Formats: sequence, C-alpha cells, structure tokens
Amino acid sequence: MAFENPDTLHSGEAHANGSQAHKLNWLRAGVLGANDGIVSVAAVVVGVAGATTEASPIILAGAAALVGGAISMALGEYVSVSSSADAQKALIEKEKWELANMPELELEELTQIYQGKGLKRDTAEQVAQELTDHDALSAHLEAELHLDESEVVSPWNAAFASAVAFFVGAALPFLTAVLLPAGLKVPVTFIAVLVALAITGAVGAKLGGARVVPATLRVVIGGALALAVTYFIGALIGNSGMV
Repeated sequence: MAFENPDTLHSGEAHANGSQAHKLNWLRAGVLGANDGIVSVAAVVVGVAGATTEASPIILAGAAALVGGAISMALGEYVSVSSSADAQKALIEKEKWELANMPELELEELTQIYQGKGLKRDTAEQVAQELTDHDALSAHLEAELHLDESEVVSPWNAAFASAVAFFVGAALPFLTAVLLPAGLKVPVTFIAVLVALAITGAVGAKLGGARVVPATLRVVIGGALALAVTYFIGALIGNSGMV
C-alpha cells in the first residue's frame, strides 16, 4: 500500500499551513479596509451631492474623506498592531530568558503540556526532549503561547496595507463623483457602490468561510442604507437654505 508524503497530505488545509492562514487573515483585513473606503467616501460624496449640484464642494469633500480616511485607518492599524506586536515580543523575550536560566524547569513544563494532551509520561518526555533539541524556543512558543516568532506582524506594514486597501476602495465613489456630470453622480455612484460592496462582501465571506449570500446581502443593505440616509440629510440641509 502506498502512502502519501506526510508533508503534502494536508497541504491544502488551513490548519496544516500557518502561513496560509496568516495570509488569509491579511486578505480579509484588506477586503474590510476596501469596504470601509467604499462606504465612507461614497456616503460623503452622496451626502454633499444631496445638498448641492456644484462640483467643487463634492470633489473637495470626497478628497478630504479619501485622504483623511486612509490616514485614519493607517494610524488605527499601526496603534493596534504595535500594541499586539509589543506584547508578543515581550512574551518571546521572557521565554528566551526562561530557557537560558531554567532549562530543566522549561523541559518539565513542556513535558507536562504534552501529558495534558494525552501522551504517556515516557512519550511526553521523549517528545519534549526531541523538540527542545531541535528548536527549544519554537517548541515552547507554540506549545505554551501558540506563537510563531516569524509571524510577529510589523505595524508599519499593517498601517501601509490598511491605508492602501481603504484608498483603493474609496477611489471608486470618488472617481464617479469627479468624472460624471451632475445628473448622473448620485444614481451611478449608488449603483457602482452597491456592485462593489456585493463583490467585497462575497470575497470576504469566501475568505472567512461564511455563507456568501447572507454575508453579501448584509454588506449591500448596510451600504444602501448609509447612502440613502446621508443623501436624505444632505438634501434636507440643501433645501433648508443653510448652504
């Protein structure tokens, strides 16, 4: 009987490849960032278009929303990832110190972890010793903390990726507001945004393993409500004579 290579047996499954799951998380974050850009900038330009048909205020508001939103997303992601990365680095340094100063206790700790997973004492001792001989730090980080030293995320990379995702999503409603004549700005922006949200909703659901239709409908309905409300408020302010 022929057996498959154990390295490739589950190569297509997310649990068999940590880096694959890590990449999927990045893709989901990118889709969500693009979705935020689409909705927020579209709501701004549609709201201003509800108040005035002049192109200059719409373009100015859209540009401000696009740039400000991208910077805000980048700052938020940088702060969040920095905190997470600092905590991970501190745990890694603590583990390094413990391995350097109390290796016997750390070996016993690793043994007990594998005993807790169901291995007999002798087997757990052998597994712990072999993993320690191979790469003690990685063995302890994975078993104790579920961490991988190579996967500590750079806050700068996260900030850049978040800003780019937002900017790409926001570019669609901004361009429709800039390029289309006054009579077409609002209806075409509505249609383009809803189509884009349907795509990002479906992609996000697919990446997250969720049901595509319900997830897509939630995103599209939420986006449609946001556009309708901002347009209605803009039209009320415009008709009131305040602008």
